[in-house]
Parts: sequence; C-alpha cells; structure tokens
Amino acid sequence: MRDWKFRAQILGDVVFFRYSTADVEKTFEEVYVWDLDKTYLDTSWGSLRELWRTAIEKAFQKRNIPGTGSLVRALKASWENTYGKRAFPIYFITASPPQIETRIKEKLELDEILSLGCFYKDNLRNLKPRRMWRLTQQVGYKLQALLQLRTRLKDDVRQILWGDDSESDAVIYSLYSDICARRFSDKELQEVLRSLHVIGEQTETILDLQDQIPPHDPVEKIYINLAVDTDPEYYLKFGRRVVPTTNTFQAALDLFQDKRLNSEFVLRVAQDMMMNFGFTIDELESSLDGLVRRQLLSDVTVAEIIPVLKSQGLLSPDFTPSIEPKKVASQVGDRVYLLEGVHEPWVPEHIDYLHEFR
Repeated sequence: MRDWKFRAQILGDVVFFRYSTADVEKTFEEVYVWDLDKTYLDTSWGSLRELWRTAIEKAFQKRNIPGTGSLVRALKASWENTYGKRAFPIYFITASPPQIETRIKEKLELDEILSLGCFYKDNLRNLKPRRMWRLTQQVGYKLQALLQLRTRLKDDVRQILWGDDSESDAVIYSLYSDICARRFSDKELQEVLRSLHVIGEQTETILDLQDQIPPHDPVEKIYINLAVDTDPEYYLKFGRRVVPTTNTFQAALDLFQDKRLNSEFVLRVAQDMMMNFGFTIDELESSLDGLVRRQLLSDVTVAEIIPVLKSQGLLSPDFTPSIEPKKVASQVGDRVYLLEGVHEPWVPEHIDYLHEFR
C-alpha cells in the first residue's frame, strides 16, 4: 500500500494508475468507462466506517453488482471477436482510496478483466475537519478524471459511460459531454460548477484540461444503474442517450439492440443473474417488458431476442410484452437512435443542471 505514489500519476485528489502505454491508448475508436462503485462493484464509502470497510476488504470479498462481471466479460469477448486479441479498451473510475488499488486490480483480474487504467480518489487526505464534506462530493473529482482520460485518447474517440444514481453520474457524464463539445462559455461553466459544489482549484483544473482537448463530443451512450431506485422518468431531461437500467440484464438488452453484444452474450448475462444472484424468470420478464414500455427496445430487437431467451428457459413460453414494441425511426449503422412516437432529443441543447428534482 505504501508504494502506490511511485506507480501513480497524481493531480490534486485524482490519482491515475496506468496499465497500458500512450501509443496503445491512442489507437481505440471506442472506449468503455465504468464507474466502479455501485455500478460494477457493490461498494460504499459514504461514511468513515464504510471507507474503512472498503479499505480492508480482500479482493475475493468484493462483491459484484449482479451480472456486471459476466457483462464486462461478454463485452470483452465481443470485442475480441471483432478485433482479435487487442487489449479491451476499458477504464474504471472509483471514489475508493488509491491505497487499495492492488486489491481492486486483483478483483478485476479474478473477473478476467484487464483494464487500461483506473482513477482513484485520494479520500484519506479529506479526513480532516474542514475537508470531510469532500468525502461524498464527486462532481469535481469525476469531471477532472474524465477530462484527464480524454487527453489520452484519439481526437474522434467514442465513449460508452457507465454510472449509477447514487452519485449524480447522469449529471456528471452529461456535463462532461457539454464541456467537451464547448456548449458553455467559461463563465457559464464556472457558474454550473459552483452550483454543483466544485471548488475553485478544481474548476481551474477542469478549464485547463478543456483547453487541451479537441472540440468534439465523445459521449456515445450513458448507462445509469438505478442503485437507489430513482424514477427512470427523471432521466428524460438528459435525452435518450442516457439509458437508466434497473439491472444488468436491461443494459445487455440495449447493447444487443446496438449490436455490441450478440444473443449468446445476452444469455450469459441472464443465466449468471439467475444462477448466481437469485433472479427469477418473472424478474427477467419484467425487466424486458419495462424497456419495451419505456420505448427503448424496437420491434425488431424484441422479435429477435425473445425466442432465444425462451429456448433457454429464461422467459415463460407464453411471455409477450404488455404493449406493442415501436418500430425504428432513426438508425445509423448498427446504432438505434429513435423509435417511432418518441419525441425526446438524443442530446438536449440545454440541460438544467441548477435544479435537481427527482
């Protein structure tokens, strides 16, 4: 634990451990960025007790959010089917302290995941009376981490971002998109950051990093795990690019629709959730039906995946969605962007970050 500073790149309380080379990082056209806490691992650090418990857990004791291990392995296998044995382009961001980096890395390796790098928050330096409030303030930390990562990637890279609803990740990821695309003036951005409790020093770093990246929006899609049961309707304000999911199976279905996963990999995720996490057929049916009702899965996608799931006993033989799935209205290549009858924009021109109503 003591040697982590010699292996890391440190800027403020953002600590980056790099597991690849700059030449490799610049080669990827598409990159996955995964928030670790409550999105991939079932971790918490909102209090001193939770921070200490996270710090002393061994790698094998760290628990996955149901299905996430199989989902990332499926994405990796799908990537290798297309690109061969190239490194799988995935990064992680966590608010866990860098002192436990070795154990987190061991846990990921147990899950057969070799990331290109991981960002940690040096939260132990916040264990002071005047800094305690920063333990749970993640906006400035995550924005800085994302922008630091952006400087390492191709100018026209696409990013698929994963977060949850316990840390305002939809706000963070959408604001990151706005910063990259230069949708705010410096003055407007400073006002938004101030309202989100980003301190002056970190604001200056964010503005400096913005100057180092091209004016290009890299955010392809944002998945939000509803860890604290936020109403999915809340996320409509962020546009259809943000996909709130109640479980990993729903994310796998959307990835199947966009041809990032084939049906075999969706089966693997569903089977993992049933065999290892106690999910029932009723829960899988409700999850699929929920995406249809929210007009996220097209008629073609539903017609393709339901027979496959039924053939493996993952859906009841007589299951049908409670409403008729919509047809695709807009698609570019394999990516579905709009279903008939849906009116929300893919990316809104303006998102109200100053008023949070859930």
